[in-house]
Amino acid sequence: NDPNLQNIPIRSELGNSIRRSFVAAPKHLLLSLEYSQIELRILAHLSHDTRLIEHYKAGVDINTATAAAVHDIPIDIVTKEQRRDAKAINFGLLYGLSAHRLAINLNIDYKTAQLFIERYFATFSKVKSYMQSVKEQATKDGFYTTLFGRRRDFPELNSNVWAIRQAGERMVMNFPMQGTQADMLKMAMI
Repeated sequence: NDPNLQNIPIRSELGNSIRRSFVAAPKHLLLSLEYSQIELRILAHLSHDTRLIEHYKAGVDINTATAAAVHDIPIDIVTKEQRRDAKAINFGLLYGLSAHRLAINLNIDYKTAQLFIERYFATFSKVKSYMQSVKEQATKDGFYTTLFGRRRDFPELNSNVWAIRQAGERMVMNFPMQGTQADMLKMAMI
């Protein structure tokens, strides 16, 4: 903190040289922990999506698996670029990303973006039904909770203004994963 070491790039020589300048005091150490794809793991748990769970249990990289699914290719021929794009799809869909926005983000045409989303939800079908159930339940109740019971109200879901309602839907779809992840990290730090 001050500076936040997590915000210093690790994949560049400059970033690495800056990180090397931080040294723990004698008899102390700096600890860095990485919760790999924690929001996607939480999504697999909450949605009970069999395929996602199987991939994680088998140690398959979920971004590579997603790339294979959306490109309709074998997993062993996925390129780095396809994996990178799949990462954007995985995390984008957690935040309610539309085909229009995905097309812009990946610099692809709308039809291809829509096809990628359709293939994603065909592959991980329980994710779509789970996200829909979250929206419906939160709209009915006006709130949603994390896996650990922390509640957040979503008055936007009942707004008469379409744009506000859509923003609320995007927020509530992500909340169970992002909120549960925040709860878990706080517990781990304590």
